[in-house]
Order: sequence, then C-alpha cells, then structure tokens
Amino acid sequence: MSEEDTLFEFPCQFPIKAMGKNIAEFDSIVVSIVRNHAGDILEGAVKVKSSKGDKFLSVTVTIEAQSKQQLDAIYQDLNDSPAVIMVL
Repeated sequence: MSEEDTLFEFPCQFPIKAMGKNIAEFDSIVVSIVRNHAGDILEGAVKVKSSKGDKFLSVTVTIEAQSKQQLDAIYQDLNDSPAVIMVL
C-alpha cells in the first residue's frame, strides 16, 4: 500500500471525535477547526457528550470527507490545539 492508499472510498461520511476538558467553548473550538477544512457542517452532524463525572467532553463531528489529505489536516490541527486532549 502506498501512502495515498486508503481503505476508504471518497467522498464518504466520516465521524471525527475529539476529547477535552469540559469548558464552555470546547465544542465551538472543535467545530471551528473541522469547518476550516470541511466547510459548512450540516445540522445534526455535531454530537456532544460529557464524561460520567462531567470533567471531560467528547465532540463528534460527522463530515463528508473528500480525501485522506483532508482528514490528515483535520487530525493534525485538532492534535495541535491545546484544548484537545485526544482525537479518534
């Protein structure tokens, strides 16, 4: 498999999950980063869930991914954000 090979066929629906501390603007930070690469986010495409003790949030944004490069850029920017602890 070359670097450009992937198991996905693009475009495809792709959920991106980011986790961080439960701060008021965490979901906005994640959505803003994803929007920089994916354009408008469809209504209902963002799901926010708090941890059992409410200390952390997970934000899942489902986008129509266009390429592996687009996904790599989104993951890199999310990982670079100080607000994000983990990206799945």
